Amino acid sequence: MIHMALHVLLPICIALGYRRLANRSFWKPFLIMMATMVVDSDHLLANPIYDPNRCSIGFHPLHTLFPILIYGLLCFCSKTRWVGVGLVLHMGLDALDCL
Repeated sequence: MIHMALHVLLPICIALGYRRLANRSFWKPFLIMMATMVVDSDHLLANPIYDPNRCSIGFHPLHTLFPILIYGLLCFCSKTRWVGVGLVLHMGLDALDCL
């Protein structure tokens, strides 16, 4: 349950920090980061769909090394930065579950 809450709370904190530092809108980065949660759609390919003891990283197709490297690269382009930040944050939180 804490894991799921962090998937919402951390994007809120990042978007609020961005708003304070850059004096920009909170909503655009927050909504883009929340939209990146669609990356979990690859969980539908697993059987069972949800297993609390399974590590997502390396198991689901969009949670493997090559896509994660692409997510990291998205952070460096201004047009895809928030998508990249959202995906990297998501993968980091999922990786914490593997510990």
